[in-house]
Amino acid sequence: MEQKMVNLTIDNIPVTVPEGTTVLEAARSAGIKIPTLCFLKGVNEIGACRICVVEVKGARSLMASCVYPVSEGMEVFTNTPKVRHSRQLTLELILSNHRMDCLTCSRNAHCELRQLASDLGIDAVRYANDQLPPQLETTALHLVRDNSKCILCRRCTAMCRNIQKAGVIGPNDRGFATHIGCAFDRDLAEVDCISCGQCIVACPTGALAEQDHTAKVLEALHDPSKHVVVGPAPSVRATLGECFGMPVGTNVEGKMVTALKRLGFDKVFDVDTAADFTIMEEGTEFIHRLQNGGPLPLITSCSPGWIRYCEQHAPQFLPNLSSCKSPQQMFGALVKSYYAEQAGIDPKDIFVVSIMPCTAKKYEVQREEQRMQNGCMPVDVSLTTRELARMITQAGMMFDHLPEGEFDPMLGISTGAATIFGASGGVMEAALRTVAEVLTGKELEHVDFTEVRGMEGVKEATYEIAGRTVKVCAASGLTNVQAVLDGLADGSLHYDFIEFMACPGGCVNGGGQPLHSSDTRSFTDLAGLRAKALYDQDAGQTYRKSHENPVVKKVYAEYLGEPGSHKAHELLHCTYAEQKRYRTDT
Repeated sequence: MEQKMVNLTIDNIPVTVPEGTTVLEAARSAGIKIPTLCFLKGVNEIGACRICVVEVKGARSLMASCVYPVSEGMEVFTNTPKVRHSRQLTLELILSNHRMDCLTCSRNAHCELRQLASDLGIDAVRYANDQLPPQLETTALHLVRDNSKCILCRRCTAMCRNIQKAGVIGPNDRGFATHIGCAFDRDLAEVDCISCGQCIVACPTGALAEQDHTAKVLEALHDPSKHVVVGPAPSVRATLGECFGMPVGTNVEGKMVTALKRLGFDKVFDVDTAADFTIMEEGTEFIHRLQNGGPLPLITSCSPGWIRYCEQHAPQFLPNLSSCKSPQQMFGALVKSYYAEQAGIDPKDIFVVSIMPCTAKKYEVQREEQRMQNGCMPVDVSLTTRELARMITQAGMMFDHLPEGEFDPMLGISTGAATIFGASGGVMEAALRTVAEVLTGKELEHVDFTEVRGMEGVKEATYEIAGRTVKVCAASGLTNVQAVLDGLADGSLHYDFIEFMACPGGCVNGGGQPLHSSDTRSFTDLAGLRAKALYDQDAGQTYRKSHENPVVKKVYAEYLGEPGSHKAHELLHCTYAEQKRYRTDT
């Protein structure tokens, strides 16, 4: 059916857009940027902040363009004295209730409120409020909250409720006492927060930020008794450049490696290598369940946000979880066992740092079931992409001028299969490449399983492998995950293998990734562009299947034995258990 088109004028410019388009979107098509604050497309479209107001001929009041639909013959004006005065006054009132220590704020270079004040020409705030909310609240392992910088835009609460299905934060009290918090103002650590960090990337100000652990890493780097090893996750190479003004989707692997070496790390390995081990172990587990009647579907365990959600909200599916540790934890375990033995270093003297797209990794590194038999935790500190960027900046490096470097080889060779772990569907595709060849004993003619690619919330496919029909699913964003779980529970959905990622689009869109304004997040396919960089790298790599990785072959031959061996289980697997959704013992 052909879509109906609507004709209107915006600032006397003729515009034709599809019926149902908002004035905000129609203005963009005419090259007019209307400022917004509470708006986040597909997440928070409530017209609450009134920054995006416009004049519509015939309307009795100014209209919120982010929610107001176009109509035939409409005349819109976005830059009249009345509109400018309204926006400036509204912003002044917001600023009057905002603690403005901008120079020392963690978001000073990425604050939408500061940028909006500049764009609207605010050079003074005529209203003062000396009764601001309390400043810092450190209530979770991954996050710091500062309600004195909160503007009550509701973007964080909408992300938590609508996209991530957790709904652990929301507006409490009324009037001037309104603030964002948990039910009954409990600490975030006491409720069923999954630590995904999506609230942080949704926040327009410095009200939310990740726990900054860079000081711990710098301390280790300057401790002569510590041998400090670092490993970045697959997706970080496709996002780190954004922190230095590079286009979204720029692969900066070589510059990233050089930066890590110049920061002083003793070894720079690649978590991609550990991702290949994940496929070997998880693929072996899937084949065993497929052939021996184990609990199906097998569900991936790479995403700590999903794991925590499962433990709290869907414990009936715990038997379906893969027992594999995440690539981050496998990386640390291999460094503090295989590498330590090869290098002749006491594992207790090795300090492992991971660079992750995900704030939930900060929670994961402290989970007790990850502890190794030698008493060590696999990873000592997990930094986000943003934290690494800050370390590089503070070290005075001109990132875009850095030469291309290479990972240290012992645990620094990866495959295309590992690289695509960063995109939703990537883990599934990587596993299928290996599982198909193991089951058939034949080399694949085509290694691209494109049916599980893309940014759709739920993707499914059916493949014939070794005479058996295998049905798979990849879902990202916990609202989509819950929809799949509901289908499994009521019997309407049937799969053999499922990949779940907590963050929409996968790790490329994780809560620890570079910050962008709502304008960019609403109208740029960040996850898609970042994922493309990973798929492009995969297509050009020498090895595109995990079982082809020469490091993986060597470690199994010399150290682990074979995938699924007793030693592999000791190092690379763990168990998960039901967690209380509300805790008072933290």
